[in-house]
Amino acid sequence: MTTIASSLQAVNARIARVAQSVSRQPDEITLLAASKTNPAEAVREAWLAGQTIFGENYLQEALAKMPALADLPIEWHFIGPIQSNKTKRIAENFAWVHSVDRAKIADRLSKDRSESLLPLQICLQVNVSGEDSKSGVAPEELAALAAHVVRLPRLKFRGLMAVPEITTATALQRSQFHLLRELFDRLKRDGYELDTLSMGMSEDMDIAIAEGATLVRVGTAIFGPRRYPIPEELAARAAR
Repeated sequence: MTTIASSLQAVNARIARVAQSVSRQPDEITLLAASKTNPAEAVREAWLAGQTIFGENYLQEALAKMPALADLPIEWHFIGPIQSNKTKRIAENFAWVHSVDRAKIADRLSKDRSESLLPLQICLQVNVSGEDSKSGVAPEELAALAAHVVRLPRLKFRGLMAVPEITTATALQRSQFHLLRELFDRLKRDGYELDTLSMGMSEDMDIAIAEGATLVRVGTAIFGPRRYPIPEELAARAAR
């Protein structure tokens, strides 16, 4: 068994163990392999070990590796911040987008999604920590954005996503995951047909699962330490 295959096995076992500890079924939680900064060969290795859903943060990097993996029926998710000039290529090449945080981006994704493709599956990213450096709609502005997105053609509103504050304070982490779950439940009570709560990564997915995550985005626990920096990340930082 390869290193990536054994890591995947360990992550799936961890998900199952945590789910059972909070009286949830392991199959309620989807594992997304966050493959940013990892080469196509590593993605292929993970796919051969049974992983079919992969998430990319940087469009340029994703588009560079996709042709080498075109023979695999990978479900690609875009999980990084979205610049307006990138929406067309994202809409053309991904099945899911987790990081929609403003109406302008949603409008462009809707316009750019081909009618020949299935609707683009959408999660709204919420800034649950209130950090200025974080992408995401403010919790108090979520309802208005949701009402806008659900009316757009060629998009399917599926749920919410968050990247909580990096901290060793477990109670703070839990409170931010809990806030996202409350917002998710509130939208469902308002009549939205949602099924995806995208939260939790390698370091904090145990707490996220305990708070109701239905999808966890795991990178380093599968692929090992990331290779930084990459050109697109540097360009994005320079543009801020």
